[in-house]
Amino acid sequence: VMNVSDLTLVEVRSVEDVERLMNMAEKHRTVKGTDMNERSSRSHTVFQLRISGERTLKSGQKQTLFGSLSLVDLAGSERLDKSGATGDRLKETQAINKSLSALADVFTAISKKQGHIPFRNSKLTHLL
Repeated sequence: VMNVSDLTLVEVRSVEDVERLMNMAEKHRTVKGTDMNERSSRSHTVFQLRISGERTLKSGQKQTLFGSLSLVDLAGSERLDKSGATGDRLKETQAINKSLSALADVFTAISKKQGHIPFRNSKLTHLL
């Protein structure tokens, strides 16, 4: 089991519920300025929509179907020497760069059809 800070699971039943949830998520995004970008996302945002439905087969049996869609807003990678980041911004930049590198490692492993996909190397890749 993985622990992700600020993870929230909410059941929605309408488009309005989804819109309300997206607005709430937008308010929780962390955006700060750096020397490279005046409005830089300081965290990744993952919105996963999990859908389930039920249908009745010709035989009368009920079948439950599941699907999911992930919308991901990745914080941008920044060069430490050019960002001017110090203190908390420096730590955030390092964490962002590390998770983006882990994501690149997963994409590389998948594209090369490697036997091991390192998706457990970061919370981001593990969650996705």
